[in-house]
Order: sequence, then structure tokens, then C-alpha cells
Amino acid sequence: MKYDLINNSLFIKNRKHFMAQMKPNSLAVFNANDIYPIGADSTMPFQQNRDLFYLSGVDQESSILVLFPDAQKQKHREILFLTETNDHIAVWEGEKLTKEKAEEVSGVKTVYWLQDFDKVFYEIMTQAGTIYINTNEHYRANVETETREDRFNKRVREQYPAHQVAKSNPILQRLRSVKDQIEIDIMQKACDITEKGFKRVLQFTEPGVWEYEIEAEFMHEFLRNRSRGFAYTPIIGSGNNANVLHYVVNNSQCKAGELILIDLAAEYANYSSDMTRTIPVSGRFTERQKDVYNAVLRVKKEATKMLVPGTMWEQYHIEVGKLMTSELLGLGLLDKADVQHENPDWPAYKKYFMHGTSHHIGLDTHDYGLLYEPMQVNNVFTVEPGIYIPDEGFGIRLEDDVVIQENGEPFNLMRNIPLEVEEIEEWMNK
Repeated sequence: MKYDLINNSLFIKNRKHFMAQMKPNSLAVFNANDIYPIGADSTMPFQQNRDLFYLSGVDQESSILVLFPDAQKQKHREILFLTETNDHIAVWEGEKLTKEKAEEVSGVKTVYWLQDFDKVFYEIMTQAGTIYINTNEHYRANVETETREDRFNKRVREQYPAHQVAKSNPILQRLRSVKDQIEIDIMQKACDITEKGFKRVLQFTEPGVWEYEIEAEFMHEFLRNRSRGFAYTPIIGSGNNANVLHYVVNNSQCKAGELILIDLAAEYANYSSDMTRTIPVSGRFTERQKDVYNAVLRVKKEATKMLVPGTMWEQYHIEVGKLMTSELLGLGLLDKADVQHENPDWPAYKKYFMHGTSHHIGLDTHDYGLLYEPMQVNNVFTVEPGIYIPDEGFGIRLEDDVVIQENGEPFNLMRNIPLEVEEIEEWMNK
């Protein structure tokens, strides 16, 4: 791992909060992600199961965490199972976690080697009445690949059919949506790295540059600041490419007079940041581009003010829609007749702003969160309105990451990243 060691008090607290919500005489199991093959002997870079990381800080493949707060033996109330390191692994891959290092990382005192899992697991399962299995129930999830977790869940149901089965996910949805200050500090680090990349690109961009060259500049800055790289697949869309919401090929040349929509950000220690900025290839916005840009910015600023404790997700988006409708009328993109005859299920503004304004962010870019309960202090949200005008050859989206506060306006983790028209132009023309 490139990042600094995280204070294990975070993971100790996370486990304590999770176990407090478990049923009596129950245990929960969390498996590491697979290392996915590409072909021949090639594999994709490993990324840890976010729930396992959230509860342990262990960032290593083939790891298992078991939580059993009512275990008869004190040492079996929290258990890590890890691949045993040896001289061969040390030479070819580098050493894995030792038992001592695993305790330092996680705060878990009982660490077994993976080869002992079946024996120890059988012993503790004879004491438990319920097993919590872990499933991905994010509202945007569309999983086609069977995971290591899926295989374990299938096997444990077959081997222990008399046990009751419960789900870890509802507990994790609630816990992960409210961030600890340690988590917020890590996300701030990811945002600060993103800031460095963006400022580098502002001074790099000029007519004739290619989208993938901009991507490379970001990656250079991210890696040199101890990020693994992009928190999600980067979008760098110049001209009309900006009107493709998930444009990721990044293979066009940026032409004078165009705008470039840049939606990318750094991860740090498995935590995501999520930024969008729109900049002029030539270093100056046209008057029309500036008008649309400032309309998006006004919506963003007003939408941000709504992210306070007690706000309901659905109503928030209705109110943002009203703001956007007003701006589109002012830009001449809608007229009063469009609004009067709009379909309530697809309001008129959706022609130019067709996606949501905010989503939870944390260990995942689209993080777990409770959409049908009031927003809470230390929820972290993106704010990302946009206006997309294919007929005029450009689209504009602006996005920051903000923390909901007890009193007043949310705290913007991207407050130092240039956003105003004048800031963007000043940086590009230094």
C-alpha cells in the first residue's frame, strides 16, 4: 500500500458499532475480494472488499474477518484469518501481513492463518444460532460476477442448514453512511491530491492537447502523492463528448474554443473523492459558455445550502429541479410553455439535466447511504448539477464533495479547487 497507516481506533470503533447491532448468539463473516484474471497469467490490480476494509483496515487478498460478540472464548469474539507469509512469497510478491502487523493495522488480537479457518469456524459455528452473511445491496449495484463472498455464502448455507441467516448489509448501510472524523480526514487527503492534479492540468491544457494527455497529467500527480490513482474511471470530454454522461474513451483532440468536462478524482487509502470541473481549451470562456457555466454554478451553490440535517433525499431533488428550471428559462433553453406542459415524471428541465444532483461518497464513489431517511451530520455528499447542450456543442457539470454539519452550510472538502470563472481563467493564463 502507498498510503500512511490509518489509526486502528477507526476500525475498532467500526467493529464495536457493528457488533452492537447484531442479534444475540450470532456471528458475521466478511471475505476479501478476489483477484480477478485477465488472461494467461495476468490479473487485475487487487482492490479490497470495502466492508472488510471498513471493519478491519486489512488491505490484503484472501483475508477473512469473523465477528462473534457472544463467543464462549474471549479470543474468538474478533478473529482475522490471513495467508501465512513465507520465504517464497516474500521473494516473488513481497511479505504479507504478519500476525503482529495485522494486529497493529486492525486492532484485532486473534489472528489465525487461513489454513486453520475450517477448523476454527466449525468450532464457533457450533456455538452460534445465526450467521450474518454479507451481500451487495447498493441501489445502483448491477453485479454479474460471482464474488468470493458469494461463494462463501453459498457454501455456508449448504454446510450449516440449521442456522438462521441474517444480512450484514442493512447494518453497514447505516454505519458507513455516517463518517468518522478519521474518515473525513482521509477523504480530505484524497481531495487535496485531486486539487494538485487539477491545478497542474489548468496550466497544461491548450488547443491541440489530447484528452488522454490530460488524463496522464492527472495520473502523474496522483501517483506522486501516494494515491493508487483514479477513484473511478476518468471522464475527460471535450466539445460534444461532454454530452455523453459516461464518456470514458478520452481519445479526442481538444480544439480551440471548446470546453472540456473533466470528471475524475483521486482515491487515497481506499477512500474516494469525486470532482467535476469544466474548463475552456483556449483559456477563456465565451460569453455564452460563461452564462451557462454561471447558471450551473448558481444551482450548485443553492443545492449545497440544502444539504443540512433533516433534508429528505427525494424532496431535495425536487427543489434542485425547480432551481434548474428557473436557470434554463433564463438561458432561453426552456420557455414557459415547456414548463406548463411538462410530464411530472420527467420534468422539462430533464432535457438538459438528466441525472441526479448528489450521491453519498466514502469508501465507494457511490457509497452506501439511506435514501429514505433524513440526512444526518457527517453524511458526505457530492453536489453535481449540469447543463448539456448538444446543439451548441458543449456540456457543463460542476461537482464538489461536502460534509453535512450540525449548524450552517456543509463543509466543502474541495473548497481550494478553482471553481469560479475568474479563478479558472486566471490559472490557465498564468
